[in-house]
Amino acid sequence: MIKKYTCQNGVRVVLENIPTVRSVAIGVWIGTGSRSENELNNGVSHFLEHMFFKGTKTRTAREIAESFDSIGGQVNAFTSKEYTCYYAKVLDEHSKFALDTLADMFFNSTFVEEELAKEKNVVLEEIKMYEDTPDDIVHDLLSKACYENHPLGYPILGTEETLNAFNSDLLRQYMNEYYTPDNVVVSVAGNIDESFIKEIEQYFGSYSSEHSKKEYAPPSFHKNNIMKKKETEQAHLCIGYNGLQIGDKDIYNLIVLNNILGGSMSSRLFQEVREQRGLAYSVFSYHSSFQDNGLLTIYGGTGANQLDTLFETIMDTLSQLKKEGITTKELKNSKEQMKGNLMLSLESTNSRMSRNGKNELLLKKHRTLDEMIDLINGVDEEGVNKLTNQIFTDTYSVALISPNEELPKSIII
Repeated sequence: MIKKYTCQNGVRVVLENIPTVRSVAIGVWIGTGSRSENELNNGVSHFLEHMFFKGTKTRTAREIAESFDSIGGQVNAFTSKEYTCYYAKVLDEHSKFALDTLADMFFNSTFVEEELAKEKNVVLEEIKMYEDTPDDIVHDLLSKACYENHPLGYPILGTEETLNAFNSDLLRQYMNEYYTPDNVVVSVAGNIDESFIKEIEQYFGSYSSEHSKKEYAPPSFHKNNIMKKKETEQAHLCIGYNGLQIGDKDIYNLIVLNNILGGSMSSRLFQEVREQRGLAYSVFSYHSSFQDNGLLTIYGGTGANQLDTLFETIMDTLSQLKKEGITTKELKNSKEQMKGNLMLSLESTNSRMSRNGKNELLLKKHRTLDEMIDLINGVDEEGVNKLTNQIFTDTYSVALISPNEELPKSIII
């Protein structure tokens, strides 16, 4: 059972008691990410996440790390395009300690210049590492192609230029604008009772801000292609289609569609591209939902001399899917896969904490397990086939990283 509570200042708390485990996962979710940034401060959300681990008024960076190691716990964070999360997972007996430390990082991080300088170099190395991973960075290129200059097209890590401009004043100003009470959710899942909500309120329930949650400017989806020449062994191809926003009525149809297209080893892309033709080791599709739009991405990596064949095979697979529709067997298998993944995720306190945190932050509602199963069971062939024709149109974008100079003619749009 999920318990919801709103503190007097607007901070929301969601708690799920799981008495059959001995762990507790605590996440502090903030509704800001690279989408909240501009050309001058791109990457600040991610950099701020790093700096929360670099020391507070009472704890050094080493003490934060050692304190969780000493109790057999974990502490970490991540940044996405629309939210940031700081979280810890500990034994239930250490839950108050974990909450105290996360709150200390949230409210009392010092952002001293010496640590700022060191962490800038760390993130710069992270950017370089990312640049050396073409099968990752091609997805950033696709976002740029699809959304152009809209913040959804920005890289989460930022750039070397923006990174060098960051200072403690900029970090604090950004926190003041976006780490506002109405934009924060504290999610807890594990062997913990409702009294823990009062503990959370003591830390997060009294701070205030002059700012309030900001509204996003909606993006437009663009038909583009972007190519980057790089000395790689493979060509890395991404194709992007306009998808669905979070909470769309057809989102379960889309999850089923994606599973059938490229979300599993039995999917059409995996079977046709890899198993039948041997064109790629890695080929898959996935869908990213944002607050007001979405992006369905198809990825494949192959030798540059096979790039035309890979692209044509993907397009032929989509054309057949649109023309013939899904099969009854595909629908049944995909729905069972979804239900299995849902059930397996219930065994992890981290997964429950994450699902509850995101649902509260982005949707402000929570479905029961039975409700989700009913929605999955309600997906039918007609709904999936209709959505297939809605999404896979001639309006798509392409991103490519290749050792060759030019985009193959078959891919130019």
